[in-house]
Amino acid sequence: MAERLAADGTAVVAHYSSNAAKADEVVAAITTKGGHAVAAGGDVADETAMGALFDTATEHFGGIDVVVNTAGIMPLGPIAEMDLATFDRIQRVNVRGTFVIDQLAARQVRSGGAIINFSTTITRLQNPSYGAYAASKGAVEAMTLILARELRGRDITVNAVAPGPTATPLFFEGKSQQVIDHIASLNPMEHLGTPEDIAEVVAFLAGAGRWVNGQTIFANGGAA
Repeated sequence: MAERLAADGTAVVAHYSSNAAKADEVVAAITTKGGHAVAAGGDVADETAMGALFDTATEHFGGIDVVVNTAGIMPLGPIAEMDLATFDRIQRVNVRGTFVIDQLAARQVRSGGAIINFSTTITRLQNPSYGAYAASKGAVEAMTLILARELRGRDITVNAVAPGPTATPLFFEGKSQQVIDHIASLNPMEHLGTPEDIAEVVAFLAGAGRWVNGQTIFANGGAA
């Protein structure tokens, strides 16, 4: 997504939690092609750290026009068996983290800008073992729609993208090849989505899609 937005001429701050090396790779990929990018770290649920992240964007590029909030974790387990510490960790990253970013974005994104959160198609599929994760993303969708209405008159769009199964490290983690193949076969396209597929939806919402506001866009190949 960072590289796709940079290709449209957007200067990018690539955020990371702990993997600075990966963020540096993204920055290098963008700058090698003539784009503008810097990396900055921090805990997405820590308002002070994220305030510093937003300050980095303003200091380097003069202001903030687009915020894409993809940070999330997905530990799985049946509701009856999941320990509450894991549940709390999911909600801290996925719900509080989104709230912190949306709060800062609502204060700082300039007129004509876009705020893009991330939900999941699991909120429709409702698969067993995804209860805590789906609950967190249901909260993200609710925040997204309400923030769009709270920003009335600001000319800022607020939407959520809800990917289906997508070929990312988060998706592959803990799954056998048999399980991966089965999940990939469930949608009418009969394959996993790619990060590039999702990046195109984000680029649309960040750019030409100005009449799309207060929506959750399901990008899942027809899985739900």
